[in-house]
Amino acid sequence: MAVNALEQGNGTAEPVRIYEGRDIEEMRQIVGGRLSPHRLTVLGPQRLPSRFRAFHEGAVGLYDLVYGAPVRLLVQELPDFYNVILPQAGAGVLVVNGTALPSPLSVTGPGDVVSMEWDHRAVNGALAMPRPLVEEVVAARLGDVPRQPLRFRRPHLDRADPAVRSWLALVGAFRQFLRSPLAHRPGLGARHFERLLVDTLLDVQAHSWNDEVPGVGTTMLPSALRRATQYCADHAHEPVSVSDIAQAARVGVRTLREGFRTHLDTTPLAYLRSVRLDRVHQELTAIAAGHATGSVTDAACRWGFTHLGRFSAEYRRMYGRLPSDTAKGRP
Repeated sequence: MAVNALEQGNGTAEPVRIYEGRDIEEMRQIVGGRLSPHRLTVLGPQRLPSRFRAFHEGAVGLYDLVYGAPVRLLVQELPDFYNVILPQAGAGVLVVNGTALPSPLSVTGPGDVVSMEWDHRAVNGALAMPRPLVEEVVAARLGDVPRQPLRFRRPHLDRADPAVRSWLALVGAFRQFLRSPLAHRPGLGARHFERLLVDTLLDVQAHSWNDEVPGVGTTMLPSALRRATQYCADHAHEPVSVSDIAQAARVGVRTLREGFRTHLDTTPLAYLRSVRLDRVHQELTAIAAGHATGSVTDAACRWGFTHLGRFSAEYRRMYGRLPSDTAKGRP
């Protein structure tokens, strides 16, 4: 019997039954519609009822599946989502792109060809992460939208790796969180947890964008540096953070800092401060020449300097005289 989990709602503390019964073909169709179309071959008698449950269906989906019979599944090509298989009971064998994995614990993504065999006792969790969400997380790291789909360098998740075990514990914590009343209150708790699962998986499992993610030795290209300095010039009169500059440059914050240090021997905020000091200097010079009116305080506040004593010291360090001297035309 199929149940529409979305109609029933995910506000309950217990997982939602999407299907439960002994019609494996109906189970295949429902799983295929929810996750990925696939071919299924029944290899032996059905000993247990089939079951398909949803623990969560939001930005990510968390499910478990039981076929109740030995089966072989073939997914010719995963659609636009990443799928983590989380074996819970029974035994199975996975072959991804022609290579058999050491264990079924795995992550696959768009374009992968996946073959699976499960015995009748197999119970498997599935964490489905849509490609747009993964790319949104990658873009936050890179400062730009990835040009090609992210691919994991190996599908096998090695349970002997402490980082993998920590990530699996995080999935377990998410499952427990979903059973709590807090998960179903209005707010962003579940959404933040979803992004955390994706973000930390990218830290755990090597992927095709590792070399471009800030913090693994990348250096900002001059084109990105030009975008950053132009942003500082265009927005010097506005409240600007390092993150704002990094986003405009389309790189991560750490890469931004590395680029400014390597190419300009300064930091992004120090560079922005120098731009603002230059704008104040131009205004004070215009006042001295009679082309503008106003005071040092007006000019300083207009360009974001609210601590006048500190501003005066920085100005003198850069121009060798006090800002009041510039405004009065003194050498």
